[in-house]
Amino acid sequence: MSSSSHKMGLVGLTTIVTVNMMGSGIILLPSSLAQTGGIALLAWGITAIGALCIAHAFSKCGMYCTEDGGMSAYAQKAHGKSSFFIASYTYYVCLVISAVAIAVTTVGYLETFIPWMKGTPIHTFVGVVVILAITLLANMRGAKITGRISSVTVWGVIIPVLGLSIIGWFWFEPQIFAEAWNPNDVPVNKAISSGIALTLWAFLGIESAGANSGAVENPKRNVPLACMLATIFSAVTYVASTTVIQGIVPNHELAASDAPFGLVFSYMFDDTVGKVITIMAIIACIGSLLGWQFTNAQVSKAAADMKLFPPIFAKTNRFDAPVQGMLIMFALEFALAVMTISPTLVKQFNVLVDLAVFINMVPYILSLTALGIILKQANVDPKEYRIAISIGSVAVLYSIYGAYATGQESVFYGALITLLGYFFYGFIASRDARVN
Repeated sequence: MSSSSHKMGLVGLTTIVTVNMMGSGIILLPSSLAQTGGIALLAWGITAIGALCIAHAFSKCGMYCTEDGGMSAYAQKAHGKSSFFIASYTYYVCLVISAVAIAVTTVGYLETFIPWMKGTPIHTFVGVVVILAITLLANMRGAKITGRISSVTVWGVIIPVLGLSIIGWFWFEPQIFAEAWNPNDVPVNKAISSGIALTLWAFLGIESAGANSGAVENPKRNVPLACMLATIFSAVTYVASTTVIQGIVPNHELAASDAPFGLVFSYMFDDTVGKVITIMAIIACIGSLLGWQFTNAQVSKAAADMKLFPPIFAKTNRFDAPVQGMLIMFALEFALAVMTISPTLVKQFNVLVDLAVFINMVPYILSLTALGIILKQANVDPKEYRIAISIGSVAVLYSIYGAYATGQESVFYGALITLLGYFFYGFIASRDARVN
């Protein structure tokens, strides 16, 4: 048994949760939000409250349900074995979509140095596929390298975003911000809805918050506290950075930019600084993509080990990497990149984000609605139960609203993808029935 001196404290856990959450989700967001105008920033307020509730509910699930499987294990507590599969399946699909979205973001920043990628949508598509292939090949060398690279490269996002949040105000022009507030005269409720899916995308990864409670000192206190502190820190940084950009770069330029953080640092300093920030963003995106692809390969391997995914996903090479599963994942990413080819990178990014957020709300809702049974089985005191259930209920309702806010097209295709999961599960259920 490990002594408390070998366990992680509050600061260490808060840092890890922050790093997991920030990833590369914010990197193309300012351009996407600028399509609506500064008024879309109002969505951050609602998303921050929703994200805090989700973080708290997941931290409670992680503390009191220590079985392998994360969200899938939580879901099974309330909804049975089929929900373990559906949660794993939808999370897998979400990560496939997220990988393509991150590759699209990377191409946007690479265009500064490789203008060829900007030529046509086909050039962009080639860039996206090449980036996905490079990170896939790196992941075939196993977990050792991937973990180290991702933990370093994520600072390529955190440093520019945090830096902008602090020093950017010296360049902030209220007049530019006022002109960018609502250039298209969009109603407030529509502007908030259009920003919800985009801002929620920046918080994906929040579900990892309560996963390592066994390695933490005083988990009952530190796990929920770390989740809340990391979410508050990320929310403040996100709101500050996206607000300050709106007051430095004119809205029409921001909306058309494929590398908004590079652009704003060019405005603040010069093109050289802008290019340095762009290089940092590219490194961060590639590191984030490496991490998410690796995570997804492990999600599918774990599901295959439990005989919920086909056995091919569990086969590993000499580096213990599930290569065949990775190749299937790459084929799905390739197909998705073909289906979402768009005249503009920002439009392709928005389509992918909306679909990823809707599909990710499925395992969120399945797992968060199990909070009550997890708490009952842990025999927590009535006060803790009441507080957790109240916050958890807000988290579930917010997740449902987040799914609605992704728009009709995402709800339509996301629902079809989810229903397809039940089709696949029918074969698993019948196979198990035959064995019994």
